[in-house]
This record gives sequence, C-alpha cells and structure tokens, in this order.
Amino acid sequence: MITVDEARARLFELAALMPVEEVPLVQAAGRVLARDVAARRDQPPFAASSMDGYAVKSAEVERDAMFKLIGEAAAGRRFTGQVGAGQAVRIFTGAPMPEGADFVVIQENVSQSGDLVTIVNAPGTKDNVRPVGVDFHDGATVQAPRLLRPADIALLAAMNIDRVPVARKPVVALISTGDELVMPGEAPGPDQIIASNTFGLKAMLEELGAEARILPIARDTIGSLTTAFGLAEGADLVVTIGGASVGDHDLVGRVAGDLGMDRSFYKVLMRPGKPLMAGRLNGAAMVGLPGNPVSAMVCGRIFLVPMIRAMLGLGAEAPALSQAPLAQGIAANGPREHYMRAQIGADGRITLGGDQDSSLLSVLSASNALIRRPPNDPAHEAGTMVAYLSI
Repeated sequence: MITVDEARARLFELAALMPVEEVPLVQAAGRVLARDVAARRDQPPFAASSMDGYAVKSAEVERDAMFKLIGEAAAGRRFTGQVGAGQAVRIFTGAPMPEGADFVVIQENVSQSGDLVTIVNAPGTKDNVRPVGVDFHDGATVQAPRLLRPADIALLAAMNIDRVPVARKPVVALISTGDELVMPGEAPGPDQIIASNTFGLKAMLEELGAEARILPIARDTIGSLTTAFGLAEGADLVVTIGGASVGDHDLVGRVAGDLGMDRSFYKVLMRPGKPLMAGRLNGAAMVGLPGNPVSAMVCGRIFLVPMIRAMLGLGAEAPALSQAPLAQGIAANGPREHYMRAQIGADGRITLGGDQDSSLLSVLSASNALIRRPPNDPAHEAGTMVAYLSI
C-alpha cells in the first residue's frame, strides 16, 4: 500500500493536460482560461462623468460661481462643442466629458434658473471625472490559467473579447459495477440497492468543469465489464465504482488488465477508500474507486477533484486544508490516514459526525467538512486544533 500523498502524485502523472478550444464568451462562464487574453480598447475609452451634474472648468469652481448653460451630454451622446470661460454643460453619469471641461459639479450643489447655473453649496475637491483607461488600458491582460467567474466574464466583455480560449472539458466515463445495483427510479429486487455513487460523482466533477457521462451499470461478469470499458472509449478519465477489491466477484482489475491496463498502484493507506486502483488504459487515465458510497465520494474529493483541476491546467495540488478547534474529544487514529465526516458550526468549532461507517450517505450529506487524521494520530481533547477539508 502507498500513502495518500504518493497516490495523488501518481494520479497527477496520469492526468493529461486538456487541449485548448475557443468558445463564445456567452459559454465561457465556469470554464478555465487557457491562454492570456488582452483588452482591445481602453475602458472607459474617453474621460467620463461619474455623477449627474454640470461640467465646467475646475479653475472656476467655487461657491456662488455662476455659469451659462450651453448644452447637454448624456451616455452615448456627447456634447460636440467646447466649454469656454463661464460656461457649463448639463452632464449625466457615463457621458463623455465635453472638450474644455475638467470638473463636474454634482447637481445637489447647484441651482438652475433658465440657462443660468449657480453653485450654491461647497463643491468639494473631487472632480467626479473618470479618466481614460482608469479601469484598464488597451492591451491589458487577463492571465491564464483562471477559472472564469461572472465578474471575469463581465471584464472580458468590456475588453471587447467575444471568443475565449479555454481548456477543453475533460470527459469522464463513470461506470458503476455490481449485480446488486439498479438505477434510480427502477424497481429494485429483494437483494438490490440503488446506484448512487455515479450520480454524486457526476455532480462533483461537473461542478469543477468536467463532462461526466454515466454509463450503464456493469454486472459482475467479464463480458459485461468488457462491454462497459468499450463504451468508455474516447474518455479522458475512466472511473469505475466497486469491483476493485479482492473478492470473488471483484473483477475490475482483472478485466482492465486483460484489456491492457498499465497499473500505477493498488491500495492506499487511508480510511475510507483503501481498495483504490489506478493506471492507464487505452490512452486514458483510469481510477477504480471502492464501492461503498462514502468511500467513493471521499476518494472523489481527495483524488478525482485534484486530477480534474490538473487536467484543466489549474495546477497539480492537494486540496487545501483549514484548521478548526474540536467541539468534543476524539479517540486515537489507527495506522491509516482517516477522513472523518464532520460539521463546522456557527461558532467555528468542528463536530464529528455520527457513525463513520462508509456506507452511510446520510452522515455525509449532513456534513460540510472532512477531518483529516494522520496515521497513528493520538487522541485529542475538545479545543484541539485539527485539519479539515471543506466539502
């Protein structure tokens, strides 16, 4: 068996970087920017008013100063004349500053009678003008790699970028295995259960930007598993769930080997998730997860999530851990690294979940953290700081 860190390092070696594709800006949210992009204009492209008011010369701005109103400037419609001494232009937020004016007196500080404008309150020293390029200049770059958030999409739009170079979404084939499984909505037999792992993993991986495909359940026969692997052809990552242990009906490793898998490792010193397998099969990375639901989901978080991030160009890094004080004492850990379901409370303390049996999805659903216990970690009292992974 190998450690969690060593297993993750070997998985990174299997994680091929995705090629670059261009997509319309409207489809780029949640994608990973693959190449730097540069602005195609200044923003704003002209000096603009930041307030509704009156554009005048700053040298003439003082309380009780009077100006003749000579025109109006609005967003999208500039005043085309020139502001001279003693003159003012009515201006609205976002409008280009008229030539000759360099100060906007806000409308609350002005009174107007016909075409006569008077500053009636102290105008202050702020000119209320946004300079050319105060947001960004032509040629300013958004650097890759970068997971594109809504604010990034708005920035790219303002930069006049209509097509965006992004990493192609990794295609992940998810294969549940076992005679005991049926799909949600089907009528299970007396000895069957509902397949849940593929649906949880699909949601987890697509949240990261992967394209996850749920394939038909593979039965515990060599023929069914061989067919399932055939259906996964073309995927960048093949993930099997169940059948990776050493029981008489655990055939995944055997069938994958017969199909030419180059195995990287089998078994990891962790709980839950010891019977983890990985390698390369027909050019794709392959990961065999354990079948217990919590084991599969925890291994997905610890191993698959970093793999997908690496494939998208976001770096080969372990998930970030945080620290929180224990709300109650905790017993000593055994020889394997242990990820324990837990809840971070409003008070910032972390409470261990209920039964840590790896089949209990209800405990995982009620949790928002995994406490990471190192091998042979001693018992801890309430208040001890522990490392945890947010989920």
